[in-house]
Amino acid sequence: MAKDTQIREAGIAHAAQRLPSVVVDDYNIELKDGEGFIGDRVSKSAFREMLEACRERLRALGADPLGEKASCDFSKRRIDQILLGEDPLAAGVVFSAIEDFAQELARVARLFLGQDGWEGTQAIVVGGGFSDSRAGRLAVARAGFLLRAGGLDITLEPIRHHPDEGGLIGAVHLAPSWMFSGYDSLLAVDIGGSNIRAGVVVTNLRKAADLSRSEVWRSEIWRHCDEDPMPSRDEAVERLVSMLNDLIRRADRANLTLAPFIGIGCPGMIEADGTIDRGGQNLPGNWEGRDFNLAERVTAAIPRIGEHPAMVVMHNDAVVQGLSEVPHRTDVTRWGVLTIGTGLGNARFTNRGTEDED
Repeated sequence: MAKDTQIREAGIAHAAQRLPSVVVDDYNIELKDGEGFIGDRVSKSAFREMLEACRERLRALGADPLGEKASCDFSKRRIDQILLGEDPLAAGVVFSAIEDFAQELARVARLFLGQDGWEGTQAIVVGGGFSDSRAGRLAVARAGFLLRAGGLDITLEPIRHHPDEGGLIGAVHLAPSWMFSGYDSLLAVDIGGSNIRAGVVVTNLRKAADLSRSEVWRSEIWRHCDEDPMPSRDEAVERLVSMLNDLIRRADRANLTLAPFIGIGCPGMIEADGTIDRGGQNLPGNWEGRDFNLAERVTAAIPRIGEHPAMVVMHNDAVVQGLSEVPHRTDVTRWGVLTIGTGLGNARFTNRGTEDED
């Protein structure tokens, strides 16, 4: 069968529950209590609010060891520098915020573990931008200790890849294995509340048939949150298409053979037709509803890659980032991912071939 006919007849749905290596048991759970969304308590901004609260307690007694700069303006790098710096009181303030965050993360993790779709979870990986810092990794480690000390036989640890790369590498696990026959790479997109990243992922199948050696060859990022005024939805799509076309040209010049496949991770509940039902409120413009279909827009703008029709597949961004862990989670049956960024992404997986295990 010709490859373009295979692509048309593949029948791969957006936001599929059964993927080549795992079953997606649940994702994008929006837990609430009387104070609002639970996930808002373990976001990047929540950590800085905790840091500010720790500083406020010291200000009542004297000078703030972190100075006058607002906590929301501290970068991850600067927070790590303070944590490892020479001023013990300043480092202690950051440690206090880490402890507060770890306690909240452990509490949120327990709430997820109590959901039907998360029953039997043996491991949780934590991704998102917060995990890419010393402070974030310490908070994850402390929360993991709290869970185990509380009697839960579960591991909680940072995602293996840099979260920016994990959100792209996971796209290789959206595609059926036959898609890579004759190709060595594919296009991937990670859409977030702060930025849009697009990249070329090299599969390195000759080095590892399980895709464990997949890596980002090149990527481009556009921080739409820094634009003033905020770009419209159409402007965002145009920018994404421009990034993808640039990557196609670069891959061609480097003699990479791109598969006719674009995997997209996007916040929210993704419908089988590629529309976003809910959860896209942090994206530029209105992406939710039946009147907008990103996959169709990208396919219309990039109808072919090489000699074959392009296939665009979308899934939730936390699902895709979690999929980057697939080759490294063969020691467990059921595992999940929490992504800490603008909000809290989440997904739970069961490894294929183990769905019926107790």
